Amino acid sequence: MYKELAGEMASEAARIALVVSRFNARITEALLEGALEALRRRGVVDEQLTIVRCPGAFEIPLLARRLASSGEYHAVVCLGAVIR
Repeated sequence: MYKELAGEMASEAARIALVVSRFNARITEALLEGALEALRRRGVVDEQLTIVRCPGAFEIPLLARRLASSGEYHAVVCLGAVIR
C-alpha cells in the first residue's frame, strides 16, 4: 500500500518552469502535454509557465539547477525519457 500526499496550488502567481528533453521527442512531447493538462486543471495559466528545451537527459539536471537557483521560479518540472 502506498501513501499519497496531495495539495493545492499555493498561489495564482506561481511561476513554473518545465525542462523538456528533445531526445525521444515522441515520448517527451506526450509527457509535456500531460503535464500542461494537469497544471491547467489546477488553475495554472500559460503566462505562469516557461518551457525550456534541452538536447537530452544529461542536460536536464544542469538546467533544473540553474532555473531553481535563479529565484525566478516556484517550481521546476523535469521531463525526459531514457530508453535502453
